[in-house]
Amino acid sequence: MKKIFTLLAIAMLALPTMAWADEGMWIPMLLGRNEAAMKKAGMHISAKDIYDVNNACLKDAVMLFGSGCTGEFVSPEGLVLTNHHCGYSFIVRNSTVEHDYLTNGFWAKTREEEIPCPGLTVTRLVRMEDVTSQVMQGVTDEMSEADRTKVIDKNIEKITAKAVKGTHYKAVVKPFYYGNQYFMYVNEIFTDVRMVGAPPSSIGKFGGDTDNWMWPRHTGDFSMFRVYAGKNNKPADFSEENVPYVPLKHLEISLKGVNEGDFTFVFGYPGTTHRYATHDYVDMVANTENPVRIDLRQIRLDRYNAAMAKSPAQRLKYASRVASIANGWKKWQGENLGIERLRVVRLKDDQENKFKEWAKDKPQYKEVLYQLEDNYAKLREIEMDRVVYSEAIMASDFMNRVRQLARIADLSDKEAAVAVGRFLADSREYFEDFDAHSDVDQPIFVETAAYAWQHGYMPYMNTIAQTETELALHLISVYKNSVLNNQNKLEELLSQPIAKVKESIVAINDPAIELYNKAYRFALGEKKRADYNEISANIQSLMRVYVKGLMEMYPDSNFFPDANLTLRVTYGHVKGFKPKDGVYYTPYTTLDGVIEKANPAIYDYNVDRTLRRLCHTKDYGPYANAKGELPVAFIATNHTTGGNSGSPVLNADGQLVGINFDRCWEGTMSDLYYDPTFCRNISLDIRYCLFIIDKYAGAHNLIAEMTVKQ
Repeated sequence: MKKIFTLLAIAMLALPTMAWADEGMWIPMLLGRNEAAMKKAGMHISAKDIYDVNNACLKDAVMLFGSGCTGEFVSPEGLVLTNHHCGYSFIVRNSTVEHDYLTNGFWAKTREEEIPCPGLTVTRLVRMEDVTSQVMQGVTDEMSEADRTKVIDKNIEKITAKAVKGTHYKAVVKPFYYGNQYFMYVNEIFTDVRMVGAPPSSIGKFGGDTDNWMWPRHTGDFSMFRVYAGKNNKPADFSEENVPYVPLKHLEISLKGVNEGDFTFVFGYPGTTHRYATHDYVDMVANTENPVRIDLRQIRLDRYNAAMAKSPAQRLKYASRVASIANGWKKWQGENLGIERLRVVRLKDDQENKFKEWAKDKPQYKEVLYQLEDNYAKLREIEMDRVVYSEAIMASDFMNRVRQLARIADLSDKEAAVAVGRFLADSREYFEDFDAHSDVDQPIFVETAAYAWQHGYMPYMNTIAQTETELALHLISVYKNSVLNNQNKLEELLSQPIAKVKESIVAINDPAIELYNKAYRFALGEKKRADYNEISANIQSLMRVYVKGLMEMYPDSNFFPDANLTLRVTYGHVKGFKPKDGVYYTPYTTLDGVIEKANPAIYDYNVDRTLRRLCHTKDYGPYANAKGELPVAFIATNHTTGGNSGSPVLNADGQLVGINFDRCWEGTMSDLYYDPTFCRNISLDIRYCLFIIDKYAGAHNLIAEMTVKQ
């Protein structure tokens, strides 16, 4: 039976550019091409209801939240819903031990109670445009990649400047299909964004890293913000005079919920996928990069988690960092399992062999895959040096501070003066908790570097240590004797005139700066950077040719471009799945499951009395389903990735039924290969979100301003 499945998968991959049912991240402007398929799948609205440059539509209710999440307007007064983990850093930043919004939650009952979030932006798409012909003006096939890039960059500069002239908008042009097509995005960016509501971590992060990427899921992963604008309804920096932004469109919310088989679509900003990657890339990721990344992040997580268990202050200090580290750590494990289970490297290789056969008599394409193989062979070693540098050498706060100090010497005097002031301020805060932090940071510094050395990734340290014990003793000495960890010496160094500071940083005989310079030269030195950039440019150029060839090989296919943090639509159906023999996952979870998982001895599974009482009394209000259950989350076959966090999940009528927040672990390889058997996105049921706001928090003011449909 296993052999039959493998042969079937290989046969299906023979048509790699024809998306599976429910696969694809589609460009909103071109959604008319998908309209018939979407309506056949169950959609009731039109493509123009989703994207219309001339009229208010659903795209006006969706925004890029911060720099890597999605949010949606849910009221005519600028109220925004996104994920708890998308607002996490701002919830942490606004928290103190006395006012711990991360643990206890936060709900603004009046506008005056809403908390400003400096640095947080919300970006709304005004319009998009295919500018391929303008971007490619003057580009010829004979050009080198460098010359081609220069012409394209110059064209893009002209195009974007013209597009926003006389407006407050910003424009960006992004490549699609590895540069076979270009689209311009004209955006409106809001900078006055304020925190309105967040459930406590016992709800918003229920299950913590244990449940992350897993199904069944019981996490109330949402937070609420409000966008403010000037009195003309245009973006403005924070001011007490600003008023809530009035969006062109806000989403209606449906209490009807979803059932298995229902049509849904996700509208958001997916970050990065590699749908057309060759077997060499997949093999490099799965068998070279991911195992090392996973091991090195495990070292950091062990140290941070132990520290967080010691006190509330330590938990707040490291919570955001641990969430970020653990997210990739667990995702890569699931990705590797999926790649191995489906034999994706083999499937990709078979696909490429079919392309090679097709391209034999086509001069433009016949060598492209062989050239890609040669370039990936060269890239693999250099890529691992970069991975180890970022995940091991720069894993500690200590080495990041070393890097900041070392780089001051390369700045202009004016830039250096600003950098020194900022560095001194940060350092004084650092030394306030130095002893407690160094108990965590020093082992991370030593253990990650020791791992890299033990596995042969730090040959430049062989002259210093012949055994792991020798290396550990040396690194401990580096940590203790560096000026970076001596407040008096550091203050003395940085209190000199700026020119003298720069000279001193270069001349200082500091073991940490010496170690940093060795590591940097080895992994990112001038020669390796040049080689890396050349190989990467070659691969980019070759992939452009390869993808163009695939389009010619399968002319009847409807191609979708890889995700690149631009607005996309993906659609599918609510559907359970079978993760392994004898097990079937139903497509939704309920509050009963929260209570089943509850464990007061474990921080991530502690359920407070209020939520327990509401579950015990079944006081669910209008948010229960037809069975009297309170739905918490559901899964569907929508093709999502990072960046889709916080995306609205909409029903056939374009009404909000959920907030996307994760994928199932068994399908995390979907960034490289989508498998309809296992690939599921996980969404918070909007009824649970409203229940928490209304019945749990009593924030009736927020419910009142939303458009809720029975």
